[in-house]
Amino acid sequence: MTGPADRSIPRSEARRLIAGRGRFTADLTAPRMLHGAFLRSPVAHGRIAALDTAAARAMPGVAAVLTADDLRPVCRPMVTRSATVPEHRPPPQPALADGSVHYQGQPVALAVADRPDRARDAAEAIRLEIEEMPPASDHADPAVRDRKAHAETESNIMLRRAFGAAGPAPAAAPTVRRRFVFERQTGVPLESRAVLADYDPAEGSLTVFQSGQAPHQMQDVWAGLLGLPLHRVRVVCPDVGGAFGIKLHAYADELAVVAASRLLGRPVKWVADRLESFLSDVHAREFVIEAGLEAGEDGALLAFEADMQAGAGAFSAHPRSSAGEAALTATLIGAAYAAERVHVAAVARAQNKAPTGAYRGVGQPVAMAVTEVLIDDAAHRLGLDPLELRRRNYPADGAPFASAGGVRADALSLHACLDRLEALMDYPALRAAQAAARKAGRIEGIGVATLVELTAPGAAVYGAQEIDVTAEDTATVAMLPSGAVRVQVGCTDQGQGTLTGVGQLVAERLGLPPADVAVTAGDSAGPVGGGAWASRGLAIGGTAAWRAADAVAARLLEISATLLQEDAANLSLAGGHVVDGGGTARLPVAEVAKIAHYRQHLLPPELSTDLSATRSFVPKTAPFYAANGIQACHLAVDPETGAIDLLNHWAVEDCGRAVNPALVDGQIFGGVVQGLGTALMERCVYDGDGNLLTGSPMDYALPRADWVPPIRIAHVETPQPGTETGVKGAGEAGIVGAIAAVWCAVNDALRPMGAQATIQPFTPERMLRALRGGTAG
Repeated sequence: MTGPADRSIPRSEARRLIAGRGRFTADLTAPRMLHGAFLRSPVAHGRIAALDTAAARAMPGVAAVLTADDLRPVCRPMVTRSATVPEHRPPPQPALADGSVHYQGQPVALAVADRPDRARDAAEAIRLEIEEMPPASDHADPAVRDRKAHAETESNIMLRRAFGAAGPAPAAAPTVRRRFVFERQTGVPLESRAVLADYDPAEGSLTVFQSGQAPHQMQDVWAGLLGLPLHRVRVVCPDVGGAFGIKLHAYADELAVVAASRLLGRPVKWVADRLESFLSDVHAREFVIEAGLEAGEDGALLAFEADMQAGAGAFSAHPRSSAGEAALTATLIGAAYAAERVHVAAVARAQNKAPTGAYRGVGQPVAMAVTEVLIDDAAHRLGLDPLELRRRNYPADGAPFASAGGVRADALSLHACLDRLEALMDYPALRAAQAAARKAGRIEGIGVATLVELTAPGAAVYGAQEIDVTAEDTATVAMLPSGAVRVQVGCTDQGQGTLTGVGQLVAERLGLPPADVAVTAGDSAGPVGGGAWASRGLAIGGTAAWRAADAVAARLLEISATLLQEDAANLSLAGGHVVDGGGTARLPVAEVAKIAHYRQHLLPPELSTDLSATRSFVPKTAPFYAANGIQACHLAVDPETGAIDLLNHWAVEDCGRAVNPALVDGQIFGGVVQGLGTALMERCVYDGDGNLLTGSPMDYALPRADWVPPIRIAHVETPQPGTETGVKGAGEAGIVGAIAAVWCAVNDALRPMGAQATIQPFTPERMLRALRGGTAG
């Protein structure tokens, strides 16, 4: 692999998917399969006064109408705990509401029938009466937040702790201080959640097909909740049409479907429609943060401090919890800078809203936005260019670094990324053009945002919490008699191209064209692995595959050395051949593979001819591999409508070694677009009674292709130390930096008018308010 063009091959599955030959969970069927449909709570909080299923049970084709009483004997409720967060004691989450409801959309009953339409009709025929109770609908409003989201709990607190160190009180007030409000969002992947569960009572075994990210995690979850032996449970994630973190959790409705299959002894399938997805998929990023930054007159950053209030929803996401987003946000404030102190007091509260959970970036976009807006404010207060203030406070490139908030990085490249960005966007010329535009009466803003992305989590992240989520990936590499290779890995792919990158790494080590390597994943019957989350796939799964390929390569060379009467140390693999030290091709790899499989009599009996190997890898030296980068946004504000026109966006990313630059660019581009949508339009809006007002694509605005500005991407490559591949993650960097860059650009546009943005997203209404003398909030 000699250069970016050679490495940028298309995704291995692209042609099959474009041809319409994808195999998604909704496409699957099974003999005697039943279909499920849910009756969901129409209110946010209340006691179930009546639940009458008699009419529904009597309808044609209905096999069962199930309630909490029916499922209780076959499945346990989900209980989420964290050993490192003892105050995190949320109530158990049942598969179906048991006596009370705690958010609009909570599943109450499951109708199961021979056809989807009959199941839906039966669900609508169930009579449900609820005695409503006042909801805890606003985590930040003292008049509302202390209403109990669950009557049986002592309080709504899911997390209360301080991060970093307070240190001595500053001699003066912080250089800058401001309030940030982040409204709820959700992931909205192209493919909704779907489950096909098939319990075989004859064997006592369960097979679950689901649109998910982590089959081995879900194997453990379903086995535990249904009381089945782990080896009797298999989870398969076939083609998955996007996930973004929301498919990383166990959901109550999915548990109900799996339990129904066990109870009925027949396959049961459920596919979420788009409307119930908005109600039931996890939400994220609901924060109110008061934050300040103290800086010296020379621009040296002294201290970041923040008070954070976060909304966590009605239940804690299982098994990873809903406390992690607030904790990660608190940890990452100020993470890119050599400040002396960071102190964040964080509180996360339960609410009568949909549970919160993982969504691309998990807290990192919030932390970067808070940090970078404060940096810009401080630069303006000190009379410094925003790039210069950043440059003065970056840690040295290439050296180990630990932020005051506790983020460790083995090798950052912040200076190199900033230099690359400044040239890419022609920063001096852009500022000059902005000044000319302002003189002409146009409102333009330029924002720059540094980012640190925590990728490839190590064993300590969930291990210390005593949450059964593996950070390890295992890979099996097997060479066939033809010389082609089959690879099985524990990481998964929901459209990122991870498996293509794994195949490239294996092909590189074995000296083969990537087309000769086939990679499969997504089955708990295969090698154990963590699946896909936190930009881990290629950094961890790819390294495991490299190690397995290295073992196969060593065996190939050992066999070749015997055949050629050469020293194995003088041989290598390239271009599909065994080559000597002078680069001369001596044997085709395919010929060596054929001998190893079919002509073992030509080799000494003590020489192994096993051309397969299994290896595992888990990061142990650091909790994360820290990637980094920087983004910039150039925008204009219409003074008549308040609409924001995105003119240009730039991103420079360092994800270590870029195995396939085109796939990395795709991840950055997609993440940036998600971040732009987050900044300007996406929000889950609830009224004071806990009713979701943005429950369809008609109300929940999403980016469109004709709205996306030109996005220019460049790379710096600083290999991750201590690994054979040098790879860090790249899947979340786009969204981690984009929101901050837009926020800084909006403030830059409003600053001449003495206004500021305080609430995200920055809708036209909020911008008009700012232009008319208020704040964009």
